[in-house]
Amino acid sequence: MKNFSYAILGVWLIAVLAGHVMHLDPNAIDLNVVLHGPSALHWLGADDLGRDLLARILSGVQVSFMVAMVVTAVTMVVGVFVGLLAGFYGGRVDQILMQITDIFLAFPGILLAIAFAAVLGPGLDNLIFALCLTGWVSYARLTRGQTMSLRNRQHVLAAQSLGATVPRLLLLHILPLIASLLVVEATYSLASVMIAEASLSFLGLGIQAPHASWGAMLRDAVRYMLVAPHYVLIVGACMMSLILAINLCGDYLRDSLDVRTEKQI
Repeated sequence: MKNFSYAILGVWLIAVLAGHVMHLDPNAIDLNVVLHGPSALHWLGADDLGRDLLARILSGVQVSFMVAMVVTAVTMVVGVFVGLLAGFYGGRVDQILMQITDIFLAFPGILLAIAFAAVLGPGLDNLIFALCLTGWVSYARLTRGQTMSLRNRQHVLAAQSLGATVPRLLLLHILPLIASLLVVEATYSLASVMIAEASLSFLGLGIQAPHASWGAMLRDAVRYMLVAPHYVLIVGACMMSLILAINLCGDYLRDSLDVRTEKQI
């Protein structure tokens, strides 16, 4: 199963690169093949406007990867920064920052993203901004807890007694020890962001036509489920395979970086 998940990720990465090299046009319309199934000309079939599903799916996964990478990078930086400050200083700083974090945690992340996207309006930039506003809290909570457990370690106290500044303590003596946990969290975040992006696009609050998005494609495919079942099945299967592969790789990465698991083995 481990090699299988890696193989799926590898296939998707190769497909994304192939889409760039082949310069497939996801917006080319051919009314003669509207809702046609897989064929030699269109390997995965065509959509309701006669556009090639393979080109649309490859364009959609490129957008999903881009959104997921940007949102994960921004939310990780913000969340880790908040968590390091709260965990290291404690006291009043910790109380204020964690109260802000708890406010965001009080609402389901996807509902908060929907609310922000509805207020800001649809579009790629607003979609990324809405997801960034809600995605940093998990990193903040994780980093805070780990920082609180590490700030009184001997090597941290020794560096502090030798005159190390707070930024140096955080960046060189604490952050490297929690980097593996953050990497694993980022892996799960990639899958979560992809699902959130597809959900917002499905609701019409994300990426707009004519740009390809898996969520928008699923929304259009549902209307033709009875006459063209290949449309929704192919898009849904592609999305499921990628999300499942990312989550499985996250599990394997967590196990490989867990020292306790290695000792048990």
